[in-house]
Amino acid sequence: MALSKPIMNLLASYLQNLYLHPIKTKSITSCVVGSSASIASQLVAGDSLRLDPVLAYGLYGLLFGGSIPHYFYELVERIFPEEVVAFPLAKKLLFERLIFAPIMQAFSLYTLARFEGKNHQAALKQLFALYSTVLQANWKWLTLFQVINMAFVPPMLRVLFMNLVGFGWAMFVATKRRQQNQKKST
Repeated sequence: MALSKPIMNLLASYLQNLYLHPIKTKSITSCVVGSSASIASQLVAGDSLRLDPVLAYGLYGLLFGGSIPHYFYELVERIFPEEVVAFPLAKKLLFERLIFAPIMQAFSLYTLARFEGKNHQAALKQLFALYSTVLQANWKWLTLFQVINMAFVPPMLRVLFMNLVGFGWAMFVATKRRQQNQKKST
């Protein structure tokens, strides 16, 4: 029980900051989660720790990972209000999956490559090589989490929820990459 008081204090502080400074809090949280996911995925994959992806994910989270989803979820609530629109959850989900997710995947892939130090041409090449695969995987594996997010998570906590899912997603991808590398070497 002694551990519960510090955890509750941390949670209360987080929620207070989320209420008082939503974009700043979501951006810092996204920065920490993104950097941590990059570190964890490299360690799980057995790679030596490289700083450039950690910084890229952290910077992306700080500049875009908290703010863009914050405004997106506000927009979705305004466009598809629960009390006015028929089937609001389905419409929110379709809007997120068919419009927002494809745009954000392209933006993320390109921006992360640039933050890692790649030039414009190299970033575009990586974007074109990965986009279809990443977007299809996003639709396949993250749709359920978006349903949960939009149906059950309060709007104020949606960015945090998807950041935590994103951490798990990075770990999943790292595990699959490691398994594929092991298959190639045998």
